[in-house]
Amino acid sequence: MNRDPDRDRDPAGRPRNARPRDGLGRPLGRADSAEAPGVSGVSGSERIPDDLVIGGTEAAGLADQLLRDGRPFHAHEVLEAAWKSGPAEERDLWQGLAQIAVGLTHARRGNARGAVTLLRRGAERVRGYQDRAGSQPAAGRLASPFGMNVPAFLAAADDVATRIEQDGLDGIPVADLSPGLLAGG
Repeated sequence: MNRDPDRDRDPAGRPRNARPRDGLGRPLGRADSAEAPGVSGVSGSERIPDDLVIGGTEAAGLADQLLRDGRPFHAHEVLEAAWKSGPAEERDLWQGLAQIAVGLTHARRGNARGAVTLLRRGAERVRGYQDRAGSQPAAGRLASPFGMNVPAFLAAADDVATRIEQDGLDGIPVADLSPGLLAGG
């Protein structure tokens, strides 16, 4: 097996990428602490650990903060960690929310097609989770699991996807690409 000796690896030998990233998740040079090219005011951002284990309430709060701060790529990493470390019955919720965060990342990076695809796919996955969970006794918490306002977040994702499809990315204010995830936030 040919392994790149310069590639970051964890103790088990799995590839990792410890390079600093800008606020939208794009890798920067290893020694780069300067502003990211083409992204005004964005410099290297602290990484979310690859092995993060996080509970639902903490994941929702951190993802909300990152989304509101205009860091949807990093929110995606938190939501992905929640799906990987959480119970199987919540997998579609966290995966769908992570896909929406990636859709917002694509929109901020100027990739309209990728944004619409991931925003729609993520919203569909979350709705599928809600439909399945809605038939269970704890259905009352579907609108705000872990303090999240899922209907408002899905409405924001749907709205952004529709506006991109109709008018492209140019007319969408950055604030609309930073929806909150928590209820009352």
